[in-house]
Amino acid sequence: MAKTVSVKKKIILLSIAIVLVVLGWYGWNQLNDDGPGEGFASGNGRIEATEIDIATKFAGRIAEIRVREGDLVTAGQPLVSMQVDVLQAQHQEAVASHNEALQSVVAAKAQVALRESDVATARAVVAQRDAELDAAKRRLARSVKLSKEGASSQQELDDDQARTRSAQAALVAAQAQVVSAQSAVHAAKAQEAGTVARVAAAQATIDRIVADITDSELKAPRDGRVQLRIAQPGEVLAPGGRVLNLVDLSDVYLTFFLPETVAGKVALGSDVRIVLDAAPHLVIPAKVSFVASTAQFTPKTVETASERQKLMFRVRAQIDPELLLRHLDQVKTGLPGVAWVKADANAQWPASLSVRVPE
Repeated sequence: MAKTVSVKKKIILLSIAIVLVVLGWYGWNQLNDDGPGEGFASGNGRIEATEIDIATKFAGRIAEIRVREGDLVTAGQPLVSMQVDVLQAQHQEAVASHNEALQSVVAAKAQVALRESDVATARAVVAQRDAELDAAKRRLARSVKLSKEGASSQQELDDDQARTRSAQAALVAAQAQVVSAQSAVHAAKAQEAGTVARVAAAQATIDRIVADITDSELKAPRDGRVQLRIAQPGEVLAPGGRVLNLVDLSDVYLTFFLPETVAGKVALGSDVRIVLDAAPHLVIPAKVSFVASTAQFTPKTVETASERQKLMFRVRAQIDPELLLRHLDQVKTGLPGVAWVKADANAQWPASLSVRVPE
């Protein structure tokens, strides 16, 4: 009798357990959210943003880092200062060379003026020698006439002829002196041009060093948040050495994957709804900004083993920059979430995916 009661109790307990399992399964199915329906598709991903490395252009030692991790920065804000002692010394040297070149230009201009005065003097001598030759020729002409008339001796005629030849030689010499003086002017002008070129070269060197000094002050190329401090003050970096890593909080997106049957229906600019695991009560609006042109395998961390065997298309959902700028303090990268898109263009967003953003 006792054995029969024990069996009945076991049957009753087993029946109760079965009922509880059935009720639990039914309740789980009722409460489990299967999504908005067949007209929609979703993919898992993480919030990402455009990253920018702040790196030094030249090898050198870090003098100062003016920001900390997590700081918001604006475009053009100085972030890092590199030591520029060597560059400043080079700048002083270049300025001295520039001043020296300027003095050389002054000296070269004076030399040109001197050589031009030599040309003027030589031309005056030519004019003088030409006048002397003309007088000698006139005197010789009279001596020839008088000699023919017997009014002048042969000696006087010979002397006038000698004076004429001498005047002609003096004129040729004076003309040669003009040519020489003109050549000296050309040489002086060439020297002046060389000194002017040295001034320009010295100025270019100054400009280059100033640019290098300016580049040694590392500034934010755009608004963003400091994500990492990769180096510390006092460290010596090679050219291209990274100091900071920034994220552009106005360029935030979520990358996810869709099967080829859905990706073909998604157009650029299509609406997307993003639900983050950390804030399931919020629904963030976004737009499709990129759809891969070729299919690829889905990363293992995103889909199940069976779905990884299917070819998937990478899709990027861009969050509105104006919305991001209103909530910069709340923007976080790396947060996992789900992106929902319309598989059917005529489908209407359900109430569960109505836009809900922070006030």
